[in-house]
Amino acid sequence: MTGGRLPARLGNLVPVARGRAFLPILAAGVLVLVVPQVWFADSEYTTSLAVQALAFAGYAVGFNLIFGTTNQLFLCVGALAGIGAYGTGILSNHASLPIWVGIVAGTIVAAAVGGLMSWVAVRRSLGVIFTGVLTLAFSFAFQDLLFGQQHLTGGSTGQTLTAAAASLADNQIGGYYLFGAVVIGFLIIFRLLQISHFGWAFRALRDDELAAELAGVNVARYRICAAVIGSAMIGLTGGLYAYSEGFISPPTFAFDQVDVTVLVLVAFGGLGTLLGPLIAAVVFAFVDNALVNSGQLRELIYGAIIVVIFLGFRRGVPQTLGAIVRRFIPHDKVGTRWRLPLSVRQRERS
Repeated sequence: MTGGRLPARLGNLVPVARGRAFLPILAAGVLVLVVPQVWFADSEYTTSLAVQALAFAGYAVGFNLIFGTTNQLFLCVGALAGIGAYGTGILSNHASLPIWVGIVAGTIVAAAVGGLMSWVAVRRSLGVIFTGVLTLAFSFAFQDLLFGQQHLTGGSTGQTLTAAAASLADNQIGGYYLFGAVVIGFLIIFRLLQISHFGWAFRALRDDELAAELAGVNVARYRICAAVIGSAMIGLTGGLYAYSEGFISPPTFAFDQVDVTVLVLVAFGGLGTLLGPLIAAVVFAFVDNALVNSGQLRELIYGAIIVVIFLGFRRGVPQTLGAIVRRFIPHDKVGTRWRLPLSVRQRERS
């Protein structure tokens, strides 16, 4: 290249390649719009199941941004979602503020808490395991806080959000479209980060943190940014879920109810993948419904699923199955990603 400018041929193709990066999100958005019309628009039970799946997809996208891109094991997804939910409930019920003020405030507090824990982990040079221990301790402490501050949280009996709109309830089609829009918005943010300089830094951190730091990547900055954005996604989803369901209690955001499920979703969909959490949320909505009466056996089954996925499907089930399919189908029939012809690439290197 000369003068730091892209050749005309390459310059014309880069916007096209970036535009194609959003096609999977467009396809997901179309499916979110169409599925209720052909499947469950008249069933409150199935609509509620779909809303819960989309809520967990929102949690999983936020967790995937934190763990899947920067290797920060945040075992406090339920606690961060609970901050958003209880922030919404307390401000709307006790301070008589509009519900949207509580949702925004809860989202900001969740983002601040996530950023603070990431800052502590970076400052103390905590690895993946010790970051997980730190955040797990916070998760248990948050549960104790919910039970202890009964005058604010309602304790074990929970609290009702009287400001919730009936049209956006979790068993109404409006609630489904609300969470569908939220998840699609999260995916757009995730993709924008992937194709920006943040994406390059995240990939460098995930592959080799020491090499990334030697190459000039500000490890602390990018890790904290990922934690703030991912925690904000989780907190916002928690606040909206509280608003949609109209009732919150400590078990709703317990570690075994939220974090275990989110771990399974991200492991199943593939760490750092775009649509993996959404695909996994759809699959496990049916699995979780089948295990609803299994009691403690549910956690055992989920634990076994995590072990199997990490041992046999380390790239995620969709990517692994896709690789198997491509192995048995001629390459020219599968389709290829856009790339410059070999002769052009050789001239660009020279």
